[in-house]
Amino acid sequence: MKTFKYIWIVGLTATLLLIAIPIIIWIPNEPAKADDPWASVDDPIPHTDHTKLIEGPLETGPEVTAVCLDCHETAGHEMIQTVHWTWESEPVLLPGRDEPVTIGKANQINNFCIGIQGNEPGCTRCHAGYGWEDETFDFSNELNVDCLVCHADTGLYSKSTAGRPAEGVDLVAAAQSVASPTRQNCGSCHFNGGGGNAVKHGDLDETLYFPSEEIDVHMGRYDFQCVTCHKTDDHQIQGRSISVSVDNENRLTCTDCHSNDLHEDDRINDHLDTVACQTCHIPEGAVRDATKVDWDWSTAGNPDIPEDPHVYLQIKGSFVYEQGFMPDYLWYNGTADRYILGDVIDPDQVTPINLPLGNIDDPNSLIWPFKVHHGNQLYDTEYNYLLQPKTVGEGGFWTEFDWQLAAELGAEETGMLFSG
Repeated sequence: MKTFKYIWIVGLTATLLLIAIPIIIWIPNEPAKADDPWASVDDPIPHTDHTKLIEGPLETGPEVTAVCLDCHETAGHEMIQTVHWTWESEPVLLPGRDEPVTIGKANQINNFCIGIQGNEPGCTRCHAGYGWEDETFDFSNELNVDCLVCHADTGLYSKSTAGRPAEGVDLVAAAQSVASPTRQNCGSCHFNGGGGNAVKHGDLDETLYFPSEEIDVHMGRYDFQCVTCHKTDDHQIQGRSISVSVDNENRLTCTDCHSNDLHEDDRINDHLDTVACQTCHIPEGAVRDATKVDWDWSTAGNPDIPEDPHVYLQIKGSFVYEQGFMPDYLWYNGTADRYILGDVIDPDQVTPINLPLGNIDDPNSLIWPFKVHHGNQLYDTEYNYLLQPKTVGEGGFWTEFDWQLAAELGAEETGMLFSG
């Protein structure tokens, strides 16, 4: 009897194991739960109503700044340490060079408006300061900092030449409206880089003022502001742009908030070592507003060509815009090479201005999407280097339409030789 019971128990156990093992084997593993991205999103800073804190009269921008610094005592000192103020990087060593160089809008060129040296009054309307007209601007004077451009209600404040407040701005009302920066504050400059809406970036334009979630899921669905992700510490803003930042510092990444293996399909997760998030999640650029992809300065100055801001302007030349363009895909490790004023070019070859670095054998490289902008611009035929012409003000091309004079004056401003 005992033997029978033993055999029965062993048989039952074996049967259960035969049933259970396949069940255990074939139950799919639960996908790893993604980290909570909201844990990395800071709560908005409570707003302080400044209506009763600021009184007039206030006649100039520096007078407004003086009032701000009465309470925010360290803000001026913090601000003048930032690249938003200097428009110039810390010295950085580029590939193939022996000495570090500084890079930024203050001292280098691009293939859009080319460069600011000698053209400051026109370019610095987007500087976070007042009165940058030429090389004599005092970068150490905290009263030259423009607090309003980042903090005032943009319906009450705008800037004019050399960064001064536009005519007719009520500075008291603007100062009383200050708050944390909004998309409108950031966009007043960054959405109009290169001289107009959507010109430069291909992913920053005025559709981001009130975007749908199809344009930007974070802004459209959750009403993120730029500073929700681009956080600040002592007015140093997190994030970078390849056009002026060639090192791999201060980057902002998707994985600052999102888990790197959040996809339920492991086949997608297997690609994360080689493909950047943006490559799949931003399949096209200039989703609503067309962006400039080609700028030919050689046709500028012709009064007989009909003007159209998206086709031709006498002061700037010919343009090509694209909407919904497919990005170019390159291996990128977060660093870049950079054309520096004075570098010799081959006129028969394309000259890269800011070239992403990386390759398939680089373990730090991923496939990234890029907008490539092509330009045709001034160079010295004897010295074979790119020139930065003077475009703004007395003698500038936009006034005289004389390339010879513009090149000569621009060379003087940048300290370069011009063969004539």
